[in-house]
Amino acid sequence: MAWMASPVLVGLLLVAAPQLAAAATSEVTVKIANFTFSPADLTITPGTTVTWVNNDDIPHAVVETEKTFRSKALDTDDKFSFTFTNPGEFSYFCSLHPHMTGKITVKQ
Repeated sequence: MAWMASPVLVGLLLVAAPQLAAAATSEVTVKIANFTFSPADLTITPGTTVTWVNNDDIPHAVVETEKTFRSKALDTDDKFSFTFTNPGEFSYFCSLHPHMTGKITVKQ
């Protein structure tokens, strides 16, 4: 006799599948306020998208030291996103205010 899935099992798989796919991707927000990045140090997994949001009244720009990513000047409430696909350490700073620094660590 061939194996047959019960309707309940099939229903559970259909409900769980979108949640499993959603869990594979992640989003994190870094706030820019009072001339700081918050959080300044962040550890994430590959596939995570980091979005920087400028909450200051003046422009800021996010630049990775090796130029892996670079935003335009972000005015108040502007956003910049980057998806990290490879493991490593990514140090960044504000090109308009170089004392503002942060680091993203991507671990498997």
